[in-house]
Amino acid sequence: MKAITMQRYGGPEVLELTDVPEPKVGPDSVLVRAKAAGVNPVDWKIREGYLDGLFPTHFPVVLGWDLAGMVERVGPAVSEFSPGDEVIGYVREDHVERGTYAELVSAPVRALGRKPRSLSWAEAAGLPLAGLTAYQALTKALTITPEDTVLVHAASGGVGTFAVQIARAKGARVIGTASPHNHDHLRELGAEPVAYGPGLAGEVRRLAPGGVSAALDLVGGEAIDVTPELLTDKGRWASIIDPSVIDRGGRYVFVRPDPTDLAALAGLVDDGRLTVTVAKTFPLTDAAEAQRLSAEGHTRGKIVLEIE
Repeated sequence: MKAITMQRYGGPEVLELTDVPEPKVGPDSVLVRAKAAGVNPVDWKIREGYLDGLFPTHFPVVLGWDLAGMVERVGPAVSEFSPGDEVIGYVREDHVERGTYAELVSAPVRALGRKPRSLSWAEAAGLPLAGLTAYQALTKALTITPEDTVLVHAASGGVGTFAVQIARAKGARVIGTASPHNHDHLRELGAEPVAYGPGLAGEVRRLAPGGVSAALDLVGGEAIDVTPELLTDKGRWASIIDPSVIDRGGRYVFVRPDPTDLAALAGLVDDGRLTVTVAKTFPLTDAAEAQRLSAEGHTRGKIVLEIE
């Protein structure tokens, strides 16, 4: 089968389209014929070696954690899926070796959910990692309720747009930070926009004079410094970027595969309360260019590789 592999850490030039053996299917796994794979910032960070201290890496590596495709074969212990089922997955294992930039992916059942009926393959591939990150941060770390006013830093990004929509679906009021050219988009999603940079804290206080009851940091840096002063006395906050948030009374969130959470996201999508915006698609052969675009950090919506 065809897959995008790398033999060493480095820039986009280390990515190659190669022939690799078809993956084996373990007892608790499913063989998925991939239709699309999401491209996320973590992909190029792994390629550069930034996560080498966190995950054991076995070369050659196939990158990618987001998947949308059709079940081709199931392991002997699998009863959740059958051949022909359409699935999505956040296919992260405890080591880096077998990813989703490939025609066939062997995925553990714990990483899969059923594809939302209303999404295209490309849209579906953009949902798992970013959607789960936002969902788990808001529903588990912050336990958002309709009584909350939620501040989302970097609200127009890949995780941020999901966070705004999920918080709104929970009935919360949302204030979102973003560049001015993304403010209309945030208003369409139901958030009240605030510009980055000088004056951010004052603008948030103007909108929420008593403070925000919850905050989600998706960018780090200045957001980490300014957030505590914007919270109510019992306000809670979380970051997906900087673990030092724990020392300041917040929660650090590292997304994990969860089929129940994937099902919840699919339900929000099919109920019309959560949309997936695809910024650009690339063929599998252009994975290097897709990662270059991802690393620039300026796209609104998801970057996706179309595999079939």
